[in-house]
Amino acid sequence: MKVLITGATGFIGRQVVSRLCAAGFDIRIASRQQQRLADAVDAVTLPGVDAPDPAFLALMQDVSHVVHCAALNSDRRASDADYMAANATLTGRLAQAAAAGSGGRFVYLSSIRAVAGPGFSGTIDEATPAVPQDAYGRSKREGEIRMLAAYAAAGRADATALRLPPVYGKGMKGNMKALMRLADTALPLPSSALTGVRSLISADAVADAVLHILTTSTPLRPVYIASDSLPIAMSEIVIAFRQGFGRPPRLFPTLPLPLRLAATLLGKRASWQGLAANQICDASLLASEGWMPEADTLGRLRQLARRLKRGALLSLL
Repeated sequence: MKVLITGATGFIGRQVVSRLCAAGFDIRIASRQQQRLADAVDAVTLPGVDAPDPAFLALMQDVSHVVHCAALNSDRRASDADYMAANATLTGRLAQAAAAGSGGRFVYLSSIRAVAGPGFSGTIDEATPAVPQDAYGRSKREGEIRMLAAYAAAGRADATALRLPPVYGKGMKGNMKALMRLADTALPLPSSALTGVRSLISADAVADAVLHILTTSTPLRPVYIASDSLPIAMSEIVIAFRQGFGRPPRLFPTLPLPLRLAATLLGKRASWQGLAANQICDASLLASEGWMPEADTLGRLRQLARRLKRGALLSLL
């Protein structure tokens, strides 16, 4: 059984490829970066958004399932039009081809940004109304809509969006990478700026969720939320990283009001709200269908920092 994986050379895509190969699937990888495809056995270039329909249909030859990891992520500076083209138009065209040319399931890796912005506080589950707050979130939500519409038009219901919180692991980007870099310094940090509670998910757990969705006999829901078992405070994330790097916590107590006022005066109110927000992802639906979420997030973060530290030391030898 063959699975087409787009974005297979990216941070999450590499983990998905590894997990599905270990499970015995044949893999066809598709990437826009041709130089990364040289060693792959079955590799194709992902068509651009303006490619003709046959280019997308050709991807589906002998393919059972499709896992769509390719995306223009939120850590990139891009226009609204660029986000919409990469995350919505391309997703819709790929889904149309998959609905016509493959007989299995379509899994679209989406984001909780399709539901809420970084300043939202509350619990996010599959029933949470989608109110994206930025260009990236709007494009991911539109990608979900176009994917499901393509399958509905074909009379099929075997496509789903897997919404993810921030993902951590080797090669991570965005806010998690920035937070790790901050943790790997001797800089004392104010604990009152790190009170927000977050759900996270490891790249390994994402790959396990994809495998579960492809192999379960349970009919697919249109949307699933995936996350590690327990949300953790931003301060706990920093401490876990620093422990892995062999550094002391170096958090000092402060009153939140002065920092909040300073952030407002500096035009960083949205950033402050993002740090203080409590975003908790409820993955109980996916877990009720047999998926096992990661239970030791802090341990995995410490382990990640230790591995990166060892890798940096080895590179100097």
